[in-house]
Amino acid sequence: MNSTKNMSIFVRQLSTTPLRQAAMIKPPVPVFGVEGRYATALYSAAMKEKKLDAVEKDIKDLKVLLKQDAKFSEFVMNPLLKVNVKKDALAKIFSKKNYTPLTLNLLVALAENGRLKTLVPIIDCFNSVMSSIRGEVLCQIVSAKPLDAPTLAEFEKTLKGFVQKNEKVFLETKVDPSLIGGVIVTIGDRYIDMSIASKIKAYNAVLREIV
Repeated sequence: MNSTKNMSIFVRQLSTTPLRQAAMIKPPVPVFGVEGRYATALYSAAMKEKKLDAVEKDIKDLKVLLKQDAKFSEFVMNPLLKVNVKKDALAKIFSKKNYTPLTLNLLVALAENGRLKTLVPIIDCFNSVMSSIRGEVLCQIVSAKPLDAPTLAEFEKTLKGFVQKNEKVFLETKVDPSLIGGVIVTIGDRYIDMSIASKIKAYNAVLREIV
């Protein structure tokens, strides 16, 4: 119920008439959940206003900012801050960065609805839509420590064997020390866990059954 209400508020901010709300342009690939609905609304509005490239530029910049600026990320995700404080701060920050009104509306709507914690998943959903348009398959490698260039090149070469000839591999990396070692690889909607942490978990489960 809350998700539907939040989505309606965002759509009203992006499209001011009932007709435009009804004529939602669906992305070329399905995206799901609350984050999928926000990403779809943003994609639809950007398509209608012919600002898809500009919005994508905003979204990429926003993802980098969230990843590299710990204080900003903490501010965005902090549920204790008042809505008006967040709204005003976000509007000032991103107006100076010349973000499109569509991207600003997304951020304000998320702040008003208490949904800023879903910002990263929304960004990922939107990026997956854009990757699909370009014929890219998003491949994410999560490792316990940063991978060097030769290792990444070898991974990319191997991953190309899992996609169609007309598709391109878009490689994204992430570091998660809790894996201890090994990697977790996501190729589109396929998921392969080769981490040491998962092996330890499996071994512990076997030991518990024996005991």
